[in-house]
Amino acid sequence: MLERKFDEMLQVKTNGLREWRGQTDDYNRYEATPYAALEQLFRSYKLKPTDHVVDFGSGRGRVPFYIHHHFDVPVTGVEMNDLTFEESQINKALYTRKNKHLKAPIRFEFALAEQYEIRPEENVFYFFNPFSVTIFKQVVENILQSVKEHERSVDIIFYYPLPEFKKFLKKETPFRLINKVKAYKKHGKHGKFLIYRFD
Repeated sequence: MLERKFDEMLQVKTNGLREWRGQTDDYNRYEATPYAALEQLFRSYKLKPTDHVVDFGSGRGRVPFYIHHHFDVPVTGVEMNDLTFEESQINKALYTRKNKHLKAPIRFEFALAEQYEIRPEENVFYFFNPFSVTIFKQVVENILQSVKEHERSVDIIFYYPLPEFKKFLKKETPFRLINKVKAYKKHGKHGKFLIYRFD
C-alpha cells in the first residue's frame, strides 16, 4: 500500500482520519492528501530552491515532510488541533533523525490559520479544504497583505477544490488559475489540484 510505504520511507505516521469534537463548523476533519496525488502534483509543478511552502491545516505533517524530503526547501505546517499538532511534533523528531542530510528548515506552528502571520519569504501556500470559505478568505487576505508589504510572486495550491473556493478566488482576488492537475480518481471530480498565481 502506497500510503504505508511512503510513511515508512519518511519515518512518520500520517495515515487515518480524525473528526473534530467540540470544534466549530469552520474547521474540517483531518484527512491527509493521498501520496499518489502528491506524486501526480509534483510531476507537473516544480518547486524552486528559493521557494518556501506553507501548508495550512497541516495535520500530522504529510505534505510538509513529503515536500521537504523531495525538494529540500523550507516548509512550515500550520495546525490548530492540539492533539494532531503533538503528533506532527513526534513525526518531526523521527523524520529529522533520519534525514539529517537535508539542510532546509521544517517547522510546525500551533495556530489558527487566520491568525498565522505570513512571513516575507513564504510564497507557496497549500490547502486541502482544512476550513470553511470564510476562514479561507481571511487567510488569502493575509497573504495579499503580505505581498503588498513585501512584493513577490505567490502561488496557492488547492487540492479537492469545492465550488465556493473557486468562485472566491476567481471573482474576488487577483489570483489567476495557471494549472489543473488531475490527481486521484477515488476523490471523484474534486480529486484534482488547482494552482493559482498572483505576480
